[in-house]
Amino acid sequence: MSSPQSSNNTTTGDMFTLENRVFCCYLFWATVLVAKMLLMSLLTAVQRFRYKVFPNQEDLFFKNLEVQFNDPNVERVRRAHRNDMENILPYFIMSLIYISTNPNAVVACNLFRVASVARIIHTLVYAVYPVPQPSRILAFATMLLITFYMAAVVALRTLSFI
Repeated sequence: MSSPQSSNNTTTGDMFTLENRVFCCYLFWATVLVAKMLLMSLLTAVQRFRYKVFPNQEDLFFKNLEVQFNDPNVERVRRAHRNDMENILPYFIMSLIYISTNPNAVVACNLFRVASVARIIHTLVYAVYPVPQPSRILAFATMLLITFYMAAVVALRTLSFI
């Protein structure tokens, strides 16, 4: 349980409102991550036009082009986008569940910040400007470990109720 010094002092009714500092921090960083994921779609389109690689016959804007599915530049961005969906979406759900435990505001907000910056770095070192490992695995593991940490906190705080 939270001590009085570490408590967010949020009542159950205020947990998911703009009155809760932790929830507001989550909303901000979740918005950043959603915008980042949306930009991945645009980055995929940019790569398709840059390298003139289109997956559908009706998308062939230029003459003398054929449908292509396996351009390494386009596929790298698509893999990064898929990795975002595989990791950010579960993180969003776990974060909301974590907020319901009324965590320490400083800890929670820093977890949200670090996880979000890690995913931005992951995109930069994987899809925008590829950098050798371990850069990508460190950025990937950061959010993954934070998500597992939040899951462990929730599990420990709710274990007595099962």
